[in-house]
Amino acid sequence: MRPKALNILLLTIFTTGSFSQTGGDNIYEFLNLTHSGLVSSLGGSNVSLYDNNLNLAYHNPALLGSQMDRSLALNYSDYFAGINYGFAMYSRTFPGTGNFAAGICYLNYGSFTEADASGTITGKFSASEYAFSVIYSCEIDSMFVLGVNFMPVISHLERYTSLGFAFDLGAAWHTYNGLLSAGLVIKNLGYQVTTYAGEPHQKLPFEIQAGFSAKLAHAPLRFSLTIRHLEKFDLTYQYNGSGSEVGQNSLQSDILENIMRHIVIGTEFIPHKNFYLSAGFNYQRRRELQVESRVSTVGFSWGFGIKTSMLNLEFGRATYHLAGSSNHVSLIIRPDLLYKKLQH
Repeated sequence: MRPKALNILLLTIFTTGSFSQTGGDNIYEFLNLTHSGLVSSLGGSNVSLYDNNLNLAYHNPALLGSQMDRSLALNYSDYFAGINYGFAMYSRTFPGTGNFAAGICYLNYGSFTEADASGTITGKFSASEYAFSVIYSCEIDSMFVLGVNFMPVISHLERYTSLGFAFDLGAAWHTYNGLLSAGLVIKNLGYQVTTYAGEPHQKLPFEIQAGFSAKLAHAPLRFSLTIRHLEKFDLTYQYNGSGSEVGQNSLQSDILENIMRHIVIGTEFIPHKNFYLSAGFNYQRRRELQVESRVSTVGFSWGFGIKTSMLNLEFGRATYHLAGSSNHVSLIIRPDLLYKKLQH
């Protein structure tokens, strides 16, 4: 592999490592990105919310319900250093068969300056990654739903391309009144079919998540608790100045530290059915990206949303580092209802 190609791959590994929050030791880490304005404001992960929001189906395919029939979700996220990504998805429900949704997400790394081994500028190149998404969910009964998300993946870095696929398997449960809901997801089961330049095949960012949401019956509040990486307990690591691992924390503090790193919490204030304010906290993100001299609001997130019968507008902002925050804008519309409205 030529030196410039190696530099591209290293840049991608370090960049996607900040997305995964577990070290960036897998391929296709962009599959874990949060597109939804609502989910980003709740800490970046949620697999349990029972709501009429098509974006939730990407985080847990079992959250795709018949109430989302004919919905179109459009998402755009402004990340760091010229990186941006987005996601679009449309859903249909067929009585007696199930709920279907199809979409595509992309990650654009921007434009890079190309140089040879001696440092001579030879031009420019780009890097991007794409994942198609085909979701199916089946309502077992009025309270329990199963779902699957199949995602073919294309990763293109300069002139090097890798192809692969991933599956998400999900289950969701909610009470009849919708006040309580829970979800479980097995994420990113799959395989890298072709590598970039003949290197060994790499692992996908496999993860198991579970969550619980509760809405108060007599107060405009809803709380969510999401537990990430149920497949492994130890999420801590420390590095010395050379970048090599030097060991774990003491046993007493390590147990509590690991428990906290698995947890993402979020809350919504819903004073009216057409408006909400939201906030979240991701401890793992805070611990890995904070600057000791000034911790600030790293790991916290917030947002708001406006809901109508024909469209939802969502905004979420998450603080990753003192260097900046990510902004997420989502628009969920019902094209059929908008068309009927315009006809009148």
